[in-house]
Amino acid sequence: MSLLAPDSPRLPSRALHGILCVEIGTLLFVAQDAMMKSMLALYPIWTLIFVRSVMSVLVLLPLILLLGGPHRLLTPLWPLHLARAALFTIGFSLFYAAFPFMGLAEVTTIFFAAPLITALMAALWLKETIGPHRLGALIVGFVGVLIAMNPTSDAFTWIAILPLLCAVTYAASQIIARKIGDRESTLTVGLYTLGFSGLMILPMGWSFNQIFTVALEFGHLGWSLPHALPGDLPALALLGLLGMGGYLLLSRAYQVANASLVAPFDYTYLPIATLVAFLVWDEVPGLTTLFGMALITSGGLYLGYRELRASRDTDQPAAVAETLFIPGSPLPQQIPDEEEIR
Repeated sequence: MSLLAPDSPRLPSRALHGILCVEIGTLLFVAQDAMMKSMLALYPIWTLIFVRSVMSVLVLLPLILLLGGPHRLLTPLWPLHLARAALFTIGFSLFYAAFPFMGLAEVTTIFFAAPLITALMAALWLKETIGPHRLGALIVGFVGVLIAMNPTSDAFTWIAILPLLCAVTYAASQIIARKIGDRESTLTVGLYTLGFSGLMILPMGWSFNQIFTVALEFGHLGWSLPHALPGDLPALALLGLLGMGGYLLLSRAYQVANASLVAPFDYTYLPIATLVAFLVWDEVPGLTTLFGMALITSGGLYLGYRELRASRDTDQPAAVAETLFIPGSPLPQQIPDEEEIR
């Protein structure tokens, strides 16, 4: 038995829901990263990540208390949330550390080994199948990453490894999100991960500066207590909101859909970020970066095309309460599991 009338429109599938979350979240992340690159000239990484965390808590904590229901402050899944927060904090500190030395397109192209690593991790730990078409697309994507990094070039430096390390931590965090699945609301996931990242980033920044002597060219890694000039407060608040929105949407995508399905759609970040970098900073990526980007995007889009074709025959309306949202309401519509009402 189904609660839907025979002539009712079909509910959005898990695949479509995940893809939409990825695409909207990607747009928000491009805007956030462009702001982050600009503001690193004024504030250290530790301050900017801390501010993003504070803004997330200020928004998510009242929402969870107000909405209740599936959104909770106390959860038995807290070890998974803490693991995600640690991966998130370490990974994106490395990612942003490369910004002053590399173009936005270069950094993000290397980072986009993440969807490929996610698909491989999903096969190893989530037992998701990798068929010949998917395997071929992954190989093409990895070749693109190597070409973009161009490790044999005289211009190659260790800085290029930082976004690759971030890709590994990002992929691992998305696998954890899939393990959490629908046992947790997206708001709770966001509060724990973003909130605890703010608690972790300050001692991380202080410890880094105690261990290493920060040279002048690495001033964005220097240590100072979080502060903000009054005129920068609106920009810092917007930075936090953009990061929070993008993070929640991407986390949601990996909660409701197959990780290997939604990961390729992250690739739309590349052309958008390249365009923004050109318009804002007149950055023109090199030929190796463009060629690598083309291979990465081609592999990802082909993989997504194959997955969408397969999902048409097997995908069903979401089986859990939280995967469909009422327009204008932050609270997910409660749709009972079809198996439970038969």
